[in-house]
Amino acid sequence: MTTERRLAHAGFTLTRDYPVPPARIWNAFAMEKEKLAWFGAGDAFEPGEWAFDFRVGGHDIDEGRFHDGPVTRYVATYTDIVEHVRIVTTYDMWLDEVHMSTSVASLEFEAIDNGTRFTHTEHGVFFDQFWADGPNREEGTRGNLEALSNHLL
Repeated sequence: MTTERRLAHAGFTLTRDYPVPPARIWNAFAMEKEKLAWFGAGDAFEPGEWAFDFRVGGHDIDEGRFHDGPVTRYVATYTDIVEHVRIVTTYDMWLDEVHMSTSVASLEFEAIDNGTRFTHTEHGVFFDQFWADGPNREEGTRGNLEALSNHLL
């Protein structure tokens, strides 16, 4: 492990239109059973600690190991929730117990003619050896949105 101290910032916005009403997508985030059905890395992931507390000030934890690989840990705090409109979180990520990043993410739900426009906007700060990890975070979020799509449709 490097002892070099670096800091990098990365941000992205992903927008997807889903042919389901806002309440359906909202429930995929707001109801524990729904979120468990799609959030994470699927079969490539051995689940570990999980906590779900969907309320302003509440915390989510999702920890697990990629088969024969590293342990990831996601710890989020809900900072703003407006039902069927938006969810804002701050969250930290660890890889094998090394703090890799802190992010703020907003999730927006907008009714459109054929369903819902979902927008995920995120800004992350990446620490030390993870300073160049911004593109991987965006790619991981794209994977989560694909898992959400598969769950909804």
